[in-house]
Amino acid sequence: MAKKVFKCAVVGCSSMAKLHMRGIADNENAELYAICGTDEENLKIRAEEFGVERVYTDYNYLVNDPELDAVVLVTPDQIHREMTEKFLKAGKAVLCEKPMALTVEDCEAMIACEREVGGKLMIGQICRANPRFAKMKEIIDSGRIGELMFVESEYAHNYERTSGFEDWRKVPERHPFIGGGCHAVDLLRWLAGDPIEVTAYSNKKYLKDWPVDDNTVAIFKFPNEVIGKVFVSIGCKRDYTMRTCVYGTKGTLIVESKAPYVQLYETNEELGCRFSDVNPQMIYAGYKDHNASKEIKDFIDALSDGKPMPVSSLDGANTVAVCCAAVESAKNGAPVKIGYLA
Repeated sequence: MAKKVFKCAVVGCSSMAKLHMRGIADNENAELYAICGTDEENLKIRAEEFGVERVYTDYNYLVNDPELDAVVLVTPDQIHREMTEKFLKAGKAVLCEKPMALTVEDCEAMIACEREVGGKLMIGQICRANPRFAKMKEIIDSGRIGELMFVESEYAHNYERTSGFEDWRKVPERHPFIGGGCHAVDLLRWLAGDPIEVTAYSNKKYLKDWPVDDNTVAIFKFPNEVIGKVFVSIGCKRDYTMRTCVYGTKGTLIVESKAPYVQLYETNEELGCRFSDVNPQMIYAGYKDHNASKEIKDFIDALSDGKPMPVSSLDGANTVAVCCAAVESAKNGAPVKIGYLA
């Protein structure tokens, strides 16, 4: 029997939203039914590009559309809760892009709404859809690099030219460690488990007219005495990167930004540890920086098969909880124990 084709809408018309539109358009079990956004110029471009007839500047038209099955929210972080709750209460499945929200309290409210209405809510922690990071996890889980010792990731992005439509990123409630750093935090949670404690430091050296610190370094205690580090900068002078390194007792994995492979250094019985004499193995993993098509596929597959969402609301909320603990530590100058939702 043929699977249902889910009528989907995308709220948002940025370049990131475009990737999700493409993911829906290319999925045989999904239809790009409608799009919505407040940037009318971009909205018109997207509508023409994808041949979408239902185009709105007010998302409430979608909330009240009985034909709509699911919605993808690629919108400013500070309105995720409001939109998610309205769509869930209207019976729509929701894929909400990261971060789930900017406070743990908002995340708790979104989870409560999902549970109350029996809805479906997935959080778009898109690094989990990246084939390079998926290959890293596969190698770690296989035991090939031994017991983990140290993990690190960074979110380095220059916001000078990308403050968002109507400067939505440039608000005091959107700390960059939550809004952007959640990429790196969620990735390390996925690879190494839930950290127990964090100590963080921050400063403001680049974007001095912004209301938030623009550089943060957070040191984490992970389970099994694993140490972790996340670096977040929104003013650094370099290309966007999510460079990530994982150190184990038998080997090391490195993903360099934009490279289509994972570097693997490992103990060799013949060469020992003379890594300077040999090149690392380049394990090809494919390249997708923001693999929205895989994220959409996972979302639609879960709806089609009646299975739990691959990145649940609880998982998204706990990534926010870790980020908020780091922000708290940077403010008060002391370690913070991390509390998780259940």
